[in-house]
Amino acid sequence: MSEFNGAVESAKAAFPKWRDTPIPTRTRVMLKYQELIRDNMDSLAESVTAEQGKTLSDAKGDVFRGLEVVEAACGIAPFLMGEVLENVASGIDCKSVRQPLGVVGGICPFNFPAMVPLWMIPMAVTSGNTMVLKPSERDPGAAMMLADLAQQAGLPKGVLNIVHGTHDVVNYMLDHPDIKAISFVGSDQAGRYIYSRGCANGKRVQSNMGAKNHMVIMPDADVDTTVKALAGAAFGAAGQRCMAISAAVFVGGFERWKQPLLDVARGLKVTAGFEPSCDVGPLISPESKARCERLIQAGIDQGATCVLDGRHVKVGQTRLGA
Repeated sequence: MSEFNGAVESAKAAFPKWRDTPIPTRTRVMLKYQELIRDNMDSLAESVTAEQGKTLSDAKGDVFRGLEVVEAACGIAPFLMGEVLENVASGIDCKSVRQPLGVVGGICPFNFPAMVPLWMIPMAVTSGNTMVLKPSERDPGAAMMLADLAQQAGLPKGVLNIVHGTHDVVNYMLDHPDIKAISFVGSDQAGRYIYSRGCANGKRVQSNMGAKNHMVIMPDADVDTTVKALAGAAFGAAGQRCMAISAAVFVGGFERWKQPLLDVARGLKVTAGFEPSCDVGPLISPESKARCERLIQAGIDQGATCVLDGRHVKVGQTRLGA
């Protein structure tokens, strides 16, 4: 608790000066930040793969999608403009201005350790806010590297603060009176809780929660293109992303798709994310693996046919060991 309070105090102390820093100066920090992220793309991706498990190519995409938000933040100035409307009533003009809120918080999931922090950091700080960010306790390395690069880019001390922990730290963030807004990305259950508790404490809360995605395959779809797209969307990143396909609807029947899809799925290489041949890396934890196995068995128990069972896949020797 004391470390968390220290992070909030640091952000609070840095806010007045950062708020008054001219917008061009703040955007110049982002211009340097995007340069440093590009220069360190490989190191960031390696951190993501080492901690989260996704393939290196996927990890580079994770970093790159976040980098695009940094680039967008470099052009934020027009979006910070206010408005003036003359003569809304006799002798009355209406003026609105956009001002930073103060200290804001970010709560990140495990599945995109670089991209999601970069959804939050650039927009929050370039708008003139200071920030307390909590990366996932399962893979915080990329967020720590990004915070270091932000300091190298010229972000003043105290503007960005990283805190670590699990539920207690989330609750501290939701309850702390000096944190004015929260941005969250993660599961539906956690998101509902964070939205409810944060709003109850008078905070602005942005809660981006889990999804259930369906793919609809029409009868005239190209078989080869479709099965590759479906396998990538369903099994890429071991299914650990909110846009993973969890249900496919085959209009006109499944039979003609069954064997081509099985062939593609059987050809996927399951191994460590660092391996060049890897198509599917590991799940984030033993508990996550056990949950997936329970869901597969529940489907079978309810009458589904398991045409390809991956519960007992064996991963051979990798560069990191067995």
